[in-house]
Amino acid sequence: MEKHYIILILCSILVFANGNGVAQGPKAVRKWFKKHSNAKEKLTEFHFYLHDIVSGRNPTNIPVAMANATTQSPTYFGLIAAMDDLLTEGPEPDSKVVGRASGLFGSSSLQELGLHMTFNIVFTEGKYNGSMLAVSGYNQFNNRYRELPIVGGSGVFRLARGVATLENVWYNNTSGDALVEYHVVVLHY
Repeated sequence: MEKHYIILILCSILVFANGNGVAQGPKAVRKWFKKHSNAKEKLTEFHFYLHDIVSGRNPTNIPVAMANATTQSPTYFGLIAAMDDLLTEGPEPDSKVVGRASGLFGSSSLQELGLHMTFNIVFTEGKYNGSMLAVSGYNQFNNRYRELPIVGGSGVFRLARGVATLENVWYNNTSGDALVEYHVVVLHY
């Protein structure tokens, strides 16, 4: 009985607060909205690198479904994949980790390598640890610069909106591995 009581207390603590000190749960969110109803928006900028690994023993991007015709498509049309890519301060793989980009994308164009992406930027370090930015948009992968909208967030980034600009640092045509530089500008409270 005592073990169950301790587990219940620990679960309650996890439900009401997370690593970034932002209270959670329906009551806490309502209180947050009331407190921030007249708050001024802040502008926050981030710069990091996304390491998308398709090859090798530990890929961070794997196909989860595809149409029969996908293998004949030069744009991989119909491919759906899951990603959990590392985000680092610098372009080197051993650079300081700041988070993960976790979600899904689908090849959604017959004409170009165009991906509809829906993923979260999950921060794992510093004052934003535990907070997330939600990204959803169309990524024209072969263009030098792309923009993806920030459509929301959680934790410190509740009600966030903004833009992520992407540029390929390098892409390996053989393996499919890529290093993508991200500049993120986000408005939040």
